[in-house]
Parts: sequence; structure tokens; C-alpha cells
Amino acid sequence: MGSRSIERSPERRHHHHHRRRHRHGSHSSSKTKRHYKKKRHRESKKRRRSSSSDYYRSSQQEEPSSSSSSTSSGEEEAARSSRSRNKKNGEIERLAEIERQKRQKEQEQKNIEEEANRRIEELVAKRVEEELERRKDEIETEVLRRVEEAKKVMEQQMLEEMERRKQEQLEEAKRREEEEKIRRAEAERIMEENQKKIEEQQKKMAEERLKMIEDQMKIEEEKQRLRRKEEKRMREEQKKDTG
Repeated sequence: MGSRSIERSPERRHHHHHRRRHRHGSHSSSKTKRHYKKKRHRESKKRRRSSSSDYYRSSQQEEPSSSSSSTSSGEEEAARSSRSRNKKNGEIERLAEIERQKRQKEQEQKNIEEEANRRIEELVAKRVEEELERRKDEIETEVLRRVEEAKKVMEQQMLEEMERRKQEQLEEAKRREEEEKIRRAEAERIMEENQKKIEEQQKKMAEERLKMIEDQMKIEEEKQRLRRKEEKRMREEQKKDTG
């Protein structure tokens, strides 16, 4: 709003200055009355002192001229002392009055500044309120727009987060699948090796069994050969005996 927010219309400025002059005018008027009342009191006192002094001098003049010169000198000294005191008191009162007027002006200036600041603050607050009321719909529209933007941003962030988690889950599943594939391959390799060892062992056992059978057959054949040979020898001996 800037400086425009504290500008006054001509009617407002006139009304403001009129009220300020009226308020401070009445305040200054009461102080002025008190000032003149004090001033009249001081002047009355001076007149009474002056009348007393004139009466004293006139009474002295009416006395016989046979008064001594020392008495006249004392009277003159007393008069001079009285005038000096009156002059000194008058100067003190004048300075006191100047100081009082100075403080009065300072207080009036302070009151004026405080009133001006208060009016300015009230005017600024009123202008702000009027501006806010005038821009109420615009502000509400802007707030809704920003809320929608924030909502879209949040939704986009949520979608990105969901996509990221989904990708992580897919990667995790793929990693587990690869690990499972490796484990299956390793298990199959071990099973093949074991099967091969079993087959080799079975083949070896079969070969050993076959060798044992062959050895038994050879032994049996040798026994039969020896038996036939013994039978043949015995038959030949029998033939010799019978022959």
C-alpha cells in the first residue's frame, strides 16, 4: 500500500486539524487563564509593595526636616535593597515562567505526536482491513490455487515414491530369483556330482562282483577239472587193477 495508505482526504484532514485545534485550543486556553491569573496576582503584590514603599517615602517626607542624615541614608539603602530583591524575584519568576512554558510546549508537542501516531496507526489498520476485504475473493482464489498446486505436488511425490518402492521391490524380487537360480544350479550340480559318484561306486561294485563271480567260476572250473582228472586217474587205476 505504501504512502497511499496514510493519505487523508481534504474532509478528513480538515476534520482532523479542527479536532486537534479544538482539543489543544481548550487545553491551552485553560493553561493561559491560569497563567494570566498568576500574573495578575504577582502584579497585585508588586502594586501593594510599591504602594507601601510610596507611603513610607511620603510619610518620611512629611516628617520634620530636622531628621538626621543617617536616617535618610538608611532609608535609601533599604529602598535599594527592596528594589534589588524585587528585581531578583522578578527575574526568577520570569525564568520559571519561561521554563514552565517550555515544558508545556514540550508536553503539547508530545501529545500532538502521540495523537498523530495513534491516528496514523488507526488509519493504516483501517486501510489494511479495507484492502483485505476488497481482495478477499482474490486472496481466497490464490489460496485455493496454491492448495491445489501443493496437492498436485504431493500427489506427484507420492506417485514417484510408490514407483520407486515398486521398482525396489521388482529389483529385490529379481535379486532373490537370481539367488534362487544360483542355489538351484548349485544343488543340481551337487546332485549330479553325487549321482556320478554313486554310479561310479555302483559300477566299481559291479565290476568287483563280476570279478568275484569270475573268480568263483574259475575256482569251480578248476575244482571240476581236478575232479575229472581224479576220476579219470581212478578209472585208469581200476582198469589196471582189473586188467
